[in-house]
Amino acid sequence: MSDWKNLDELEAFHELEAVERVNLREVMSGENGAERVRTYHTDMAAGMSYNYAAKDVDENVLAALVKLAREAQLSEKYEELYNGAVINTGEKRLVLHQLCRGQLGKDVIADGVNKREFYVKQQERAAAFANKVHSGEITNEKGEKFTTVVQIGIGGSDLGPRALYIALENWARKHNTLKMEARFISNVDPDDATAVLNSVDVAHTLFILVSKSGTTLETLTNEAFVKNALRKAGYDPARHMIAVTSESSPLARNEGYMDAFYMDNYIGGRYSSSSAVGCTVLSLAFGPEVFARILEGAHEEDVLAKEKDPMKNPDMLDALIGVYERNVLGMEATAVLPYSQALSRFPAHLQQLDMESNGKSVNRFGKPMNYVTGPIIFGEPGTNGQHSFYQLLHQGKTIIPMQFIGFRKSQLENDVVIEGSTSQKKLCANVAAQIVAFACGKDDENPNKNFDGGRPSSIIIGEQLTPESLGALLAHFENKVMFQGFLWNVNSFDQEGVQLGKVLAKKVLAHDTDGALKVYSDLFEI
Repeated sequence: MSDWKNLDELEAFHELEAVERVNLREVMSGENGAERVRTYHTDMAAGMSYNYAAKDVDENVLAALVKLAREAQLSEKYEELYNGAVINTGEKRLVLHQLCRGQLGKDVIADGVNKREFYVKQQERAAAFANKVHSGEITNEKGEKFTTVVQIGIGGSDLGPRALYIALENWARKHNTLKMEARFISNVDPDDATAVLNSVDVAHTLFILVSKSGTTLETLTNEAFVKNALRKAGYDPARHMIAVTSESSPLARNEGYMDAFYMDNYIGGRYSSSSAVGCTVLSLAFGPEVFARILEGAHEEDVLAKEKDPMKNPDMLDALIGVYERNVLGMEATAVLPYSQALSRFPAHLQQLDMESNGKSVNRFGKPMNYVTGPIIFGEPGTNGQHSFYQLLHQGKTIIPMQFIGFRKSQLENDVVIEGSTSQKKLCANVAAQIVAFACGKDDENPNKNFDGGRPSSIIIGEQLTPESLGALLAHFENKVMFQGFLWNVNSFDQEGVQLGKVLAKKVLAHDTDGALKVYSDLFEI
């Protein structure tokens, strides 16, 4: 077994702290910058590339990061994870989301079951169910086809699958693979469920209730909302609902659902898009073949993450540079900036993935740490963000690293030439210009127009956003968060901070409150 140490206990980390800082403005200017762009990159899955030329690193920093990766035994810890070690120490669980996408190591046997075979079986069951819905073999009680699918879930049951659906919805229309439109209900705010129900024809809508435990308050509340709507319309909810849950939950083998598809406790919510949580809704929406292509891209990226040389491992390298920025350079946040409208909800998914995983103040053994961990994650698609918060990114006193995502070709390949260039060329020109502007700045005698530069960024570049490249992006960021958790020696796979609010909310509803909690609840007359 590998040796788990805090970041500040690693000799290589202190050597990294002592390495001379890089003048990003200087190294990114002129031909020096051009040479960096040509050389500071590493290949990703699905034909993509991770380019870190505009990050505040040089050969000395990179050498120190490689040494840090080896001392922290990042490759060994990843190997232990995908071979079935108990990596989730807080809940004493395995961590197996990558196994949904393909075999990375030896067979993982847990609870007397080969887990890869279990996940494949659920994917096959969901695929068969989706095909029967699409063919009209499974219908509503009047024999009419379902045309819409609505997923009811919150957190990882919503954010990841929703981001993936939005990313491919218009691609699927273009390629005639959109089998059913999908909608999502997550917020316990009744306006969320009402708006979705008002936008669909409930008679021809199939609802997926997603809850691993089968006890999530927000999700069960929204389920009741949906059942009331179905009954009012004269339809039997049991003929319109399926469940995605664990085999031990009250939703499993329940007569109130047409069918149930299973996940287990070895896949955390924010990592569950590759499991039945994403498989069921996306197979219904796009067809099982498209979902399989997402998994192919993700698995290819997972295999790259096994590379022991950090300079050839884009997920590990991205993680190392992020830890350098957070713990040596003192940068508190990271902006995720996809220059693709299809990825409009991808930053929201990454907010949960990163901050719920690594927003911790104690290590994996419950001991306090003397250093900061996960950054604040936020983002919006370009070019919209340029007309929003980029002002602070360019000239604010807080330096915020950026992660751009861009594609050479538009997803739908529908464009026009205006003033000598297409919209896609304008989009690509904007992202290229922003990277250089953030790094190099601009001198001006007018202080309001002076840009200091020195604002680091990286970019993931692909040819086009496809199911494979989307899967690779999903896996890249999951693996990045995993490697950073290893470096910080935190448990990236529990979320105790999420549980506290749930407990207190139940106390308010039960009127079992005192002090400030009672005063706040009284403000709402609960």
